[in-house]
Amino acid sequence: MEQPIIKVNQISKVYQKGAIGSGTFSRDLENSVKSFYSRLTARNKDEDGELRKKKESIWSLKDVSFKLHEGDAVGIIGRNGAGKSTLLKILSRVTGPTYGSIEGRGRIASLLEVGTGFHPELSGRENIFLNGAILGMKSFEIRKNFDEIVEFSGVEDFIDTPVKRYSSGMYVRLAFAVAAHLESEILIIDEVLAVGDSAFQKKCLGKMGSISKDQGRTVLFVSHNMQSIQNLCNKSLLLNNGELIRQGKTADIIQEYLNEQETYTSLELQKNRKGDGKIKFKNLRLIDPETNQVLNQITCGKNLLIEIDFIAKEGAPIKDLEISIGFNDQFGTRQTLISNELSGQALSRPNAEIWTQRILVNKLSLALGNYSLNLFVSSKGCIHDWVMDAMPFYVEGDAYFENITMTLGSGKGNFYLDFNYL
Repeated sequence: MEQPIIKVNQISKVYQKGAIGSGTFSRDLENSVKSFYSRLTARNKDEDGELRKKKESIWSLKDVSFKLHEGDAVGIIGRNGAGKSTLLKILSRVTGPTYGSIEGRGRIASLLEVGTGFHPELSGRENIFLNGAILGMKSFEIRKNFDEIVEFSGVEDFIDTPVKRYSSGMYVRLAFAVAAHLESEILIIDEVLAVGDSAFQKKCLGKMGSISKDQGRTVLFVSHNMQSIQNLCNKSLLLNNGELIRQGKTADIIQEYLNEQETYTSLELQKNRKGDGKIKFKNLRLIDPETNQVLNQITCGKNLLIEIDFIAKEGAPIKDLEISIGFNDQFGTRQTLISNELSGQALSRPNAEIWTQRILVNKLSLALGNYSLNLFVSSKGCIHDWVMDAMPFYVEGDAYFENITMTLGSGKGNFYLDFNYL
């Protein structure tokens, strides 16, 4: 039986709220001993106090176990905070698990953050050799692949420029090129590729596919873009709140993940958001304008009324608001955008704490499938609230054209156009 290239045995990672390293091993060891003695004393003196201490622990991973083999391309899927990046850091040996163990063989190349393993004062050329050495490569191995790395990265004209002058996209181009072309057995990529442009992302996905299928190397890939995961990965892991929920074929794991998203959370309680909070989304409703009924499913070709309730803090901006709604498909790919900046309509809010904005979509042209809405409100370049995956919904049926039936994956595309043959 083929031996796994990575075997993860019940790894867990726990953090203490407010606890950070001192910067030296001796001091961290001293603090750990003191902390252990304090906990032991507290257990003997005050059980309630110890329970409070336990509640201050944050479990980023809990008893995660799996095996990977040579040539596997594995997607790691889950919401923000599910433990995906922590898992990659442990596998990359950036940090260690609190409990559990990892058995592995072969060299690991990883790209977890923009600029990881690069020195800003060194040139791109020098950083290729530095990063290669960090990844455990010999000098002759780096020289053998140097020209191909530079060509793939597309930064030939700046290869002797200090990387501190590179844009984040150039950083990622060069870092990915180094990680992908040096001869490691395992390649680990976090969603840092989202920094690059779409053409380079496509190029990277193609390279990772070649690494896995043609070279028999193992790839681990984290992304919120389900289309990229589906195209690249033959198997996937689904994480939720630090626990491994399921592992298996990528199509099955993606479907389970998407089904999870169907649970709707009140916008007031939604955690997946950014902004200063001066204006916040309070509620969202999709309504049939003919019957005034709230919809769970939308019919393609019918009008749609979107109602958004807002709540504003005292002193929040009144004029020059931008309110946008992004429509993403089931793979997280943006399909279309509604924005008053696109339509040229000036928006202001009433001088009230709570108010409602209504938006009418005429003859919705989205084809059959699962979608979700992203909500965004800002003024004068300042983001007040940005809610990701605010509401999942399903487009059903086909009232756009009476004489056809739309089916998923039919190749007819994601939109219908209003046209007539003349």
